[in-house]
Amino acid sequence: MRVVLAEDLYLLREGLTRLLEAHGFTMAAAVETGPDLLAALIEHRPDVAVVDVRLPPTLTDEGLQAALAARRQIPGLPVLVLSQHVQQLYARELLADGSGGVGYLLKDRVFNADQFIDAVRRVAAGGTAMDPDVIAKLLHSQGDSRPIQRLSPREKEVLELMAEGCSNSAIAARLTVSDGAVAKHIANIFTKLELAPTEDGNRRVLAVLAHLNGAADVAG
Repeated sequence: MRVVLAEDLYLLREGLTRLLEAHGFTMAAAVETGPDLLAALIEHRPDVAVVDVRLPPTLTDEGLQAALAARRQIPGLPVLVLSQHVQQLYARELLADGSGGVGYLLKDRVFNADQFIDAVRRVAAGGTAMDPDVIAKLLHSQGDSRPIQRLSPREKEVLELMAEGCSNSAIAARLTVSDGAVAKHIANIFTKLELAPTEDGNRRVLAVLAHLNGAADVAG
């Protein structure tokens, strides 16, 4: 599985490279700037891109913008974002384009290699890997007029776990409830958000996120 990595800090870039290679990934490129990232993604078309948000030259949001630009040329290009911050505007655009294979992890909440590698593999396979803090910030920024306000506190918990990519059984285990209770909560979520339920776990996450971010048309 081929990876393009973008990280401006040398030690972290080298450490991630060695970690990925130790778990069987092939490094197509490891770059440190936004322009280099875009060029590498277009040239190599990797199985997955692991991208820091803040890259030179301005250290603002070049990484995420380069990833979005690449996805416009290569629809469905899997992108896992690593950041210390939640860039809400571009995170919404990444999540709402509906083409799958997206993740957004906060660096200080990646606690072990297995967690990180699992996220990379999940995104490469077309799934999602979302830190719950990222989802919380996106959901809570919507304001009282957004459909999210229709959900109960428990339904919001279920939605956040769905956005992490959890299956019904995994949600049940996390919340210590039955699978049937989770299924009922999910049915209520789709009803309140006016979204048709689907058995496709990735599509349901993207549909919910897209709806919350003003792009409900991708749900159909």
